[in-house]
Amino acid sequence: MNSAGLLSVHALLQNGQCTELAVRLKRPPVTQLFFGQVPEAVVKAVPYLYTLCAQAQRAAAQAACAAAMGEPRRAVDDTALWVEMLHEDFWRLLLDWPKALGLEPAQDAFIAWRAARQGDNCLAATQKLWRETLQELAEKCLEKLVDRDSLLPHVATPLNAEAWLAYWQGRSDQVPRGEPPQSVKIAYRARLAEVAAAIKALAGATPYPIAAAGGDGWGIGQSATARGVLTHAVHVVDGLVARYRVWAPTDLHFADHSALTALLAGREFLSKNEALEALDQAILALDPCLPYSVELNDA
Repeated sequence: MNSAGLLSVHALLQNGQCTELAVRLKRPPVTQLFFGQVPEAVVKAVPYLYTLCAQAQRAAAQAACAAAMGEPRRAVDDTALWVEMLHEDFWRLLLDWPKALGLEPAQDAFIAWRAARQGDNCLAATQKLWRETLQELAEKCLEKLVDRDSLLPHVATPLNAEAWLAYWQGRSDQVPRGEPPQSVKIAYRARLAEVAAAIKALAGATPYPIAAAGGDGWGIGQSATARGVLTHAVHVVDGLVARYRVWAPTDLHFADHSALTALLAGREFLSKNEALEALDQAILALDPCLPYSVELNDA
């Protein structure tokens, strides 16, 4: 199993449709390392243990621990967080989506942007990548996506630290999950809209979305990421971490088969290869942050 975990998806092809979808998500027990530690040690360790979206992970951890201890949340590097989000978005939209749709990935443009993102020309390089490469490539990808479409955009799950605090404390048994996108094409359009909004935020020095709630030893910290809302939860007793939990967007999207089922609902396929391509695209639309395997068998 990879250090981030492993996702496996199984399905049957029956009468041209993917049926009996089963999702299994395995995660290593990383948060057990935090038990008995002082909160500050946890905040320092988090970006080294959760290296994907490390800036957002640290921001969520610090927000959760500060809320639990009744302390003000520290300032974050908003620019670094927006660039981190855009890096994940660009990776998917310039490399993975074109490959999944039989198009040529924009690898050279992506590499050039990565080289420029830490410099003084980051904003200009980002705007150039959007204007000269991504917009044209996105149009080609949308033409290839044979799926349900809608003029109504997918509404991203908002940060809701108070609802998560109620769940973390046991005052609610309802996990605050958002609604999944209704089709792969709608999810793709939502990703493009997220990139446009992030570039605008980067240009306007907009504060990065972070939320927190808690007190009396209980804390929730949330940060936006390219894949959705990241949530850290902590319970501090006598100055030490007694419980800690992380819910990445992947943990919610693949908690069961419902999100994948919604993306594939009503789709009919003429061959097993066509069904496998659609299943891969549906998984890519939900964007797991860890390796995955797919098994599709004939019924």
